Amino acid sequence: MIPPAFKQDLLARTDIVELVGRYVTLKKAGINYKGLCPFHGEKTPSFIVSPTRQTYHCFGCGAHGNAIDFLMEHGGLGFVEAVEELAHQHGLQVPQDERTPQQRAEAAQARERHTTLTEALDRAARHYRRQLKATSRAIDYLKGRGLTGEIAARFALGYAPAGWHGLSAVFPRYDDPVLEEAGLVIVHAEEEPPRRYDRFRDRIMFPIRNVKGEVIGFGGRVLDQGEPKYLNSPETPVFVKGRELYGLYEARGALRTKGYALVVEGYMDVVALAQHGFENAVATLGTACTAEHVQKLFRFTDAIVFSFDGDAAGRKAAARALEAALPHAQDTRSVRFLFLPPEHDPDSFIRAHGAAAFESQVQQAVPLSVQLIEQAASDCDLSTLEGRSHMLAAARPLWSQLPEGALKRQLVSAIAARADMQAADVLALWDASPAAPRRPAARAPAEHEAWAAQTPQPRRVPTPPAGGRPKRSPATPADWAGRMLLEHTGWWELLTAEDHRLLGELPAPHGPLFRWIEQQVMEHGPQPWSAVREALADQPFEPLARRLVEDTLASEQPTEELQRLELRVLLDKMHLAADQELAQRLATDPARIGAYAEVMERIRTRKAHLEGMQRSLSAGR
Repeated sequence: MIPPAFKQDLLARTDIVELVGRYVTLKKAGINYKGLCPFHGEKTPSFIVSPTRQTYHCFGCGAHGNAIDFLMEHGGLGFVEAVEELAHQHGLQVPQDERTPQQRAEAAQARERHTTLTEALDRAARHYRRQLKATSRAIDYLKGRGLTGEIAARFALGYAPAGWHGLSAVFPRYDDPVLEEAGLVIVHAEEEPPRRYDRFRDRIMFPIRNVKGEVIGFGGRVLDQGEPKYLNSPETPVFVKGRELYGLYEARGALRTKGYALVVEGYMDVVALAQHGFENAVATLGTACTAEHVQKLFRFTDAIVFSFDGDAAGRKAAARALEAALPHAQDTRSVRFLFLPPEHDPDSFIRAHGAAAFESQVQQAVPLSVQLIEQAASDCDLSTLEGRSHMLAAARPLWSQLPEGALKRQLVSAIAARADMQAADVLALWDASPAAPRRPAARAPAEHEAWAAQTPQPRRVPTPPAGGRPKRSPATPADWAGRMLLEHTGWWELLTAEDHRLLGELPAPHGPLFRWIEQQVMEHGPQPWSAVREALADQPFEPLARRLVEDTLASEQPTEELQRLELRVLLDKMHLAADQELAQRLATDPARIGAYAEVMERIRTRKAHLEGMQRSLSAGR
């Protein structure tokens, strides 16, 4: 049985417009797409595909459903075959629901917990809306910012009164643990009795909704000059900042009609832009833009415009947004960067200069290719050989994150022109990997010798470190992966969902360490080891992490492509080992012969793929 959660995750990853568009010529029709029905003959289009609902419906023959249903009807596939086909398109492996009754009960409990939290948050949102209507000071503030009642209603804006226990009048039990878990109430449990009070007080409230319209958190803005100006809900089981975008639920239709997503940094920016006709604006939630943000937006549109302030902080945010967008910048997509004058944010600019002036700014947004080169060239004196060399070194890791295609190839020429070189010379420079002397690795424990014989070993510095504790090679595959991802946290976003599950489900201390890395990347973006080391303080796996990075044999730095290839080979070997272990278990169960055959086929495919990657790795060295 295929786990229901996997099916829902698969549908959430799929853009039904793109899927159906492979077989049906679709044309935009309002917020939907229309074409000739593939299930019956017709001359007038009556087949509608809805990107917001991720469904299709034919008004002629009545055919309807989601992406899985379409593959079943159009391709004549069974349910399992359709799921497998869709999973294959996303590079996922279909799991089997082999959970124990206890595990299924825990999953049901998690769903119930989700519902309980979102219902509590929705009740609080309704309370805040009622308080806004009854508070003239809050209404005057919003009017002073140029907002109408209509736009306030569209975004369900509210007001949290100044009292410490306002929510006690909303919920039957103010000491209900759900209020703390939902981030609505702060509890000082160390006091006796525990002290409780509302998290949001005397603030304009911005409900944060997921794409299904459920309230999952809040942003609150002070009316006066207090600090902090903005206060966000903490992360909860239903709210993860690195995955959600404020205003996405409200902007879904406009993303299609306007043709692009406008990504800004503040709640008020989103609301003010919508007030002036830019209903396609969304905002990150107090964190840097992540690859998951970008991937989510590309489900709704093929074009993104990032809008930032023109100051140093805005440039830094743009750098992170660029790195998040690069892996998803396919040739059919557009990513641009808009920098407003330093004294303005989108809210103040559009109120001062109007919608036409802001539209002009959008039209002048620079494409991703230009932004990449400008970012690489920042702080480089291109009139000198050293400055141009520095620019090339900075451009290489950015360029390498782009998917293969015309854009990536053309960018080499553009980067080479700025460096006053030929494109072929730049590629030769970037592809060069000079041989380095090797030293024997420290001997691993016996149980890992077989692995060590097959695992790609990073190049060793020929002299041992002076003083301190003796350095050693990572002993296990999990150690190798941990070291590489701690040194290059940004690589986590380049891994597949299958990789994430594999690493996150490892036994302690490795599994918790990898889950922590994922959380750090989602909240803070890629970080250097110095920042990661500080964040590790007091974590139970801190000794492991420090040992992997600081007590490990130093290595020279081969090309970034080679380092990532080493990680990819390592992870594929871990997947292969897991499949081989599963095959051994299945081989003893005659009732699972079908599953055994599938796993063996997967093993053969993995081995063939690994052979090719290892040849590439050997050639790169």
